[in-house]
Amino acid sequence: MSLQIKSFEEYQDVYKKSVESPETFWGEIAENFFWKRKWTNVLNWNFTEPNVKWFEGGKLNITENCLDRHIYNLGDKPAIIWEPNDPNESHRILSYKQLLQKVEQFANVLKNNNIRKGDRVCIYLPMVPELVIATLACARIGAIHNVVFGGFSAQSIADRINDAACKVVVTSDGSYRGPKVLELKSIVDDALMQCDSVEKVIVLTRTRTPVSMIKGRDVWWEDEIKKVETQGNPACPAEEMDSEDTLFILYTSGSTGKPKGVVHTTGGYMVYTGYTFANVFQYQQGEVYFCTADIGWITGHSYIVYGPLSQGATSLMFEGTPTYPDAGRLWDIVDKYKVNILYTAPTAIRSLMAFGDSYIDGKDLSSIRKLGSVGEPINEEAWHWYNNKVGKGKAPIVDTWWQTENGGILIAPMAGISPTIPGYAMLPLPGVQPALMDENGKEIEGNDVSGNLCIKFPWPGMLRTTWGDHERCRQTYFATYENMYFTGDGCYRNPEGYYKITGRVDDVLNVSGHRIGTAEVENAINMHSDVVESAIVGYPHPVKGQGIYAYVIANHHIDEESTRKDIMQTITRLIGAIAKPDIIQFVSDLPKTRSGKIMRRILRKIAEGERSNLGDTSTLQDPAVVEAIIEGAEKMSK
Repeated sequence: MSLQIKSFEEYQDVYKKSVESPETFWGEIAENFFWKRKWTNVLNWNFTEPNVKWFEGGKLNITENCLDRHIYNLGDKPAIIWEPNDPNESHRILSYKQLLQKVEQFANVLKNNNIRKGDRVCIYLPMVPELVIATLACARIGAIHNVVFGGFSAQSIADRINDAACKVVVTSDGSYRGPKVLELKSIVDDALMQCDSVEKVIVLTRTRTPVSMIKGRDVWWEDEIKKVETQGNPACPAEEMDSEDTLFILYTSGSTGKPKGVVHTTGGYMVYTGYTFANVFQYQQGEVYFCTADIGWITGHSYIVYGPLSQGATSLMFEGTPTYPDAGRLWDIVDKYKVNILYTAPTAIRSLMAFGDSYIDGKDLSSIRKLGSVGEPINEEAWHWYNNKVGKGKAPIVDTWWQTENGGILIAPMAGISPTIPGYAMLPLPGVQPALMDENGKEIEGNDVSGNLCIKFPWPGMLRTTWGDHERCRQTYFATYENMYFTGDGCYRNPEGYYKITGRVDDVLNVSGHRIGTAEVENAINMHSDVVESAIVGYPHPVKGQGIYAYVIANHHIDEESTRKDIMQTITRLIGAIAKPDIIQFVSDLPKTRSGKIMRRILRKIAEGERSNLGDTSTLQDPAVVEAIIEGAEKMSK
């Protein structure tokens, strides 16, 4: 069975087959990959323990699928294009052949530093090609990578290193992010004060920041590569891995504040990321694909590294931020490399919208064929701006819904094949069986209905456990509804059967007995011409049960009082008076994780008057934002 679907009719046929005989379907898809030994059984599963095994008995190495198998036909094709933070620094291009050579080299470095199959390696690097190289080098030798976003605090790194008992940390002296230089090595040094498992730290030179190198523990990346060259650059054959061997651990923030290590395994993850990349983006050989995420997040793992490389794609990675040196940077990159596919987050789109059209008008975006959105449902206004300004009305937008735990995209249009509606994730991908559930655990059938989104059958990319704590995995995802994976999201299925994610289930407010989705109110507020972004949470209200608290980022020149009235008027007009916020607090920024998700749990606690017990804020892009919001809330309550 060919990997890529070519028409909507074909999608409907394939989807039907994938639900009626999932094992046959996924077995045929998996034939498109290189296996050292074929599986004996496609799927074994139960959602009660839970215990899910895909392609049992199959032997493979994911790097042979991402690198070696392309060398003959695509060896000289760019695998990775790297755009540095500073537009005046030279970019780098690594062909498939060069990337394989560098991956083998660094895999040998890891071996020389006593890393073996099953050992955990913490990677804390900026968005440079060496981050891809280190990640793939771990997979090459069967070490488990734990990539930590290059901006987390020392405490967050220590928590992750200790939870996974990492033996080696790969970091750099520093990293560039916009106008800032972050001192990564000294952050690692602070973290390691409380980590016993780490034997070696491999340090890449990036910023030439002075660092303290501890004898016997710390080594330079460049020196270690020279040692491998002195050994004659031996090849590093790919370690044979079982389909269900762990490929990586990726930590995601839990509602308790203690991060949980989501575990993804080798065979199913490879098949799922490759399949979804080929189909959602309808990738054609030779296209330049640009995902703006950081590899420290699941989007970067699945759709900068493994998905695109498994399909022989050219994947562009960017070290900097969309607004440095100005808000036209992304459009300059698109023009410079003639980018065909752009995959970014609604947060980035909204922030670029706020800078005005002068930064995008006049840029050559004619190469763009397809657009993607990830991280949260995209609001209608941002969708139209993205469609009109970036895609010029000609590039289909794929609004992709999925989570760290899912490994890859679950519900999304396929570019140019499926219909699209602004704000809708539309239809499940083949093999994905969504179910809407009510509060009593019953499935809600039919269309024009809302419920809690669950998935009732396994897909190959799903998490297998949470590292060292299987019970937490069961409790979080499999205990709410019997024999279902619970996503934690609410969802609406419209009369045509298309899916729209309505936000976290705990983001639905019950105001005077009426259910109000926070996304709906935020969309209405965001329609106001002076509003950049907003976040809505509920708080206890003496009359309504729950009141609505709005945090709003507005343009700088506003008169707060009259803008408050205008926003109320806008909401009344778009939704009705029932949805009017009780409190509107203007803020300069919102607490966001580095993948762009708004941390509503923190906003909820502030709205409830709780100031001290806010849980872990170290995973935020800018923890100082929280202090500023608390100050503003206290001023308002006086």
